[in-house]
Amino acid sequence: MVKKISEHISYKEATFSETAKKLKLKNKPSEEQLENMKAVAKHIFEPLREWVKKPIRVNSFFRSEEVNTAIKGSLKSLHMQGQAIDIDSLGGKTNAEMFLYIKDNLDFDQLIWEFGNEKEPNWLHVSYKNKDDNRKQVLQAYRERGRVKYRII
Repeated sequence: MVKKISEHISYKEATFSETAKKLKLKNKPSEEQLENMKAVAKHIFEPLREWVKKPIRVNSFFRSEEVNTAIKGSLKSLHMQGQAIDIDSLGGKTNAEMFLYIKDNLDFDQLIWEFGNEKEPNWLHVSYKNKDDNRKQVLQAYRERGRVKYRII
């Protein structure tokens, strides 16, 4: 069994889900999904971690279809393909600083400023497909009348 996705991400943290644990749902990636996760770690997480020089929390990485459904995730969520990661600062840099670093220095598919305010997001969502298919789309998530919406920033 795989023990590490990358130098700083364990398989356990990459596949952990409180919802999966609570509802006894499987959250195990296929070989293809695992390869996608390794690409996200290589192109996004590890370069960011090197820049931050401190640990970064992985809030959510891989989600099985069952887990994604249980949390009412997007039907098109790249978490289900192992191509998206949600991260949060542990104090090395702020979420806003990490957001700007990713936007200005890394190749990505989507980068989302998740809620928060104009100075600091609550967390970051970053996806990575591959060099040819990445859209470099930068969005901000917000709530309007109880619904999640996104604006291009």
